[in-house]
Amino acid sequence: MNLANRITLARIFLVPIIMFFLLVKVKFPHIRVEQFSITYNQIIAALIFIIAASTDSLDGYIARKRKLVTNLGKLLDPLADKLLVSAVLVSLVEMGKLDAWIAIVIISREFAITGLRQIALLEGLVMAASKWGKWKTAAQITAIISLLINNFPFAFINFRFDLFASWVAVIITIYSGIDYFVKNKHVINFSDEQK
Repeated sequence: MNLANRITLARIFLVPIIMFFLLVKVKFPHIRVEQFSITYNQIIAALIFIIAASTDSLDGYIARKRKLVTNLGKLLDPLADKLLVSAVLVSLVEMGKLDAWIAIVIISREFAITGLRQIALLEGLVMAASKWGKWKTAAQITAIISLLINNFPFAFINFRFDLFASWVAVIITIYSGIDYFVKNKHVINFSDEQK
């Protein structure tokens, strides 16, 4: 259990804390400025989400820099990412801030690619990271943060950046998923040949 894996585990443990602040019915006070309104629990959840999301790059950097890459880390890292994003998306749907179909599309892609990665791992094959995968992560995080903070500061100019960011995240998510499967179809073919 090295430092990188501990950071990954911390990301997993932050998931229920974020969900608590988003979903547990506690009467937190509101901050109101003109037509904009947000609760303190949303701000806290958004800050914890930002911290958790930022650890994704940190644990990978530490693992590579200190040569701490382990099989446990290879398993936990993508799992932590998927748990974090999926939990917050489901919470946003529950709060009425996100259409359920958007969450379903994003979550489905995440688990499909995780499955593909696990097949590759079992066969001893390496799936190269895609630039689209990185853009997908950035787009999803941007959309989630904008939804968590009620479209601040764009609410003051009546621009639905949160909706725009959600659509961008969906489009990039779908494209990156297709891109992963097309570029790594040899993983499935290799697995079939082994049978």
